[in-house]
Amino acid sequence: MQKITTFLTFDNQAEEAVNLYTSVFKNSRIISTSRYGDGGPGPKGTLMSATFQLEGQQFMALNGGPTFTFAVGISLFVSCETQAEIDELWGKLSAGGAPGRCGWLKDRFGVSWQIIPSTLGTMLADKESGGRVLQAMLQMSKLDIGTLQRAREGT
Repeated sequence: MQKITTFLTFDNQAEEAVNLYTSVFKNSRIISTSRYGDGGPGPKGTLMSATFQLEGQQFMALNGGPTFTFAVGISLFVSCETQAEIDELWGKLSAGGAPGRCGWLKDRFGVSWQIIPSTLGTMLADKESGGRVLQAMLQMSKLDIGTLQRAREGT
């Protein structure tokens, strides 16, 4: 078991969220679930908590009630190798949610995600072209690797 696990607390959509997330990422699975019984704060039989993996990273989800909400100060950062991967994840995770700026989006449950090309850090760190890449990125919602590469090349 990993030492630190991201714990996501939903109002009452944890099961729907876990099912979505494990369907979006290829190397993913639900490890375990527990359901409310008699006398629990949730309706009997509904999901209380789930442990699941996304691309080998373990997460936990809980239906904790309406006092729990998500804030953009915490996000799930996804490093993508191709534009096709960015496009697929962006489409599936932003559906019913809200696209943000610079590769950020909020899914329909309010969880913030960053869908980022794996090469972005290297592009931004380049002393000669990093500023052009940054300026191009600041104009985007979903990041486009080709546009970032052209900015890097100065074309």
